[in-house]
Amino acid sequence: MGLIKSILIKLGMADLSASRNPIRVMLLDDDHRRHRWFAKRFAGDDLDIAENVADAKEFLTESNYDAIFLDHDLLPEHYKTNDHDDYAQTGFAIALFLKENPDLQRAATIIVHTRNADAAIPMVTTLRETGRTVEYCAFPMLDLKIKNYWQR
Repeated sequence: MGLIKSILIKLGMADLSASRNPIRVMLLDDDHRRHRWFAKRFAGDDLDIAENVADAKEFLTESNYDAIFLDHDLLPEHYKTNDHDDYAQTGFAIALFLKENPDLQRAATIIVHTRNADAAIPMVTTLRETGRTVEYCAFPMLDLKIKNYWQR
């Protein structure tokens, strides 16, 4: 990508409409800045955003997705430590939900994008046990990953 296009994207002035067929994307993340970030990357696609486990389960049950992005830490208290017993309110709960519902989202590419690598690995392992296409990508590297998978 050229320097001018990169600058236009950063300024929000670039045309980011998809030159490929639109895809369906689900994002689980509690950060509103990330919601806007994903909306820009997937302009022209169908993007569903869940801020919590309950909404994510509803989306995953009702729609089929090409791509699913999962964050682990969904509450401020999760940002500080993994030493808590509140896994039902983290992205790991969605990994377990998909493991328990093996017919859901079989064709989706799943990317765990949390900055919390220690929590990401169990999510990826759990999802891979079901034969799903899943990988971990730290958020700072996610832009490149999206470009590689869903080039415009």
